[in-house]
Amino acid sequence: MDQLPLPLEGITVVAVEQAVAAPFATRQLADLGARVIKVERVDGGDFARGYDTAARGLASHFVWCNRGKESVALDLKDPRGLAVVRRLVAGADVFVQNLAQGAAARLGLDAATLCAAHPRLVAVDISGYGAGGPYADKRAYDMLVQCEAGLVSVTGTPEQPVKAGIPAADIAAGMYAFSGVLAALVRRGATGRGGPVEVSMLEALAEWMGHPLHHALHGGTAPERTGLAHAVIAPYDAYPTADGGRVLLSVQNDREWRRLAEQVLQRPELGEDPAFATNAARVAHRARTDALVGQTLGGLDADEAVRRLEAAGIACARLRDVHELAGHPQLAARERWREVGSPVGPLRALLPPVTLPGGEEPRMGDVPALGEHTGAVLRAVGMTDDEIAALRRDGVAA
Repeated sequence: MDQLPLPLEGITVVAVEQAVAAPFATRQLADLGARVIKVERVDGGDFARGYDTAARGLASHFVWCNRGKESVALDLKDPRGLAVVRRLVAGADVFVQNLAQGAAARLGLDAATLCAAHPRLVAVDISGYGAGGPYADKRAYDMLVQCEAGLVSVTGTPEQPVKAGIPAADIAAGMYAFSGVLAALVRRGATGRGGPVEVSMLEALAEWMGHPLHHALHGGTAPERTGLAHAVIAPYDAYPTADGGRVLLSVQNDREWRRLAEQVLQRPELGEDPAFATNAARVAHRARTDALVGQTLGGLDADEAVRRLEAAGIACARLRDVHELAGHPQLAARERWREVGSPVGPLRALLPPVTLPGGEEPRMGDVPALGEHTGAVLRAVGMTDDEIAALRRDGVAA
């Protein structure tokens, strides 16, 4: 049987984007076959290029979110640079922007304006807090939105709230922008019309807060911060092992507790002890429950602890660091690693998690240098070499 093409083959995306939320969304479109033209500032480009130099001299955020794109460097404050973007949009299927609130509208690049001019266009506005309301003009960086969305309030220990270790608000907004584009393209296929897509970081992350939000709305109290422990299940925590590792286990019901007591703790009487026999009792006596589990696992190395838990049918996991994730045996066994090109040579990267069996593998293109494709893209929209040279000379293109 012939292999299916990538689902977004033939789709062109123009993105005036920066940081994480929009670039993460458009990178996923590129992985699925779309042509993504990334419009960057002439003076340094997407500011995420300067976040760090951890990826062999490149910024780790930028490498993660920008493979497979064509970089065009233009000054949009100059009418000539803005005119180029308008020409690109005229031939595009999707436009994405996450400029500061109001900046796109001042340039005429907001979704409403563009969709009025181009009825088949899907145009995405990504913002921190949405176009209206008292927070519309507030600066919205990831950690700020994590705080506003309440994520920090339910993350950490009883003593100390902490932010998530990944840019959760950016990722949430990027994922909803990505899925919003796909939904709008499906609708366009049925109706012939594109339309605006609006995503705010606060609303995206508020959706991800659904469990604690509904717990508080309908139960009266928000879940407590419990570190690695579960607020309403015990034992459900990470326990140190003899070799310095940590193993997390989860007992979901009383049958599992009895198996844990008999086969791992080797104290079968605990399975029927009123102080531990039910989850409610174990939560009420959490410190004693954790001490029993911790004493046993503390005498085993991590491999033996996992082996015993798995043999007893107890859900468990190792508490791995990022280097251990990079060497994870499951990712290796499933051949999830690839190399992508970049200005500093090949870099390891994970295949996208959406797998489409029977189709082409996701297109994991190169990470572009700033302005790497400016000349080719401008020539493709009809500009002559002399016109391009004039833009470069005047600092309108790079």
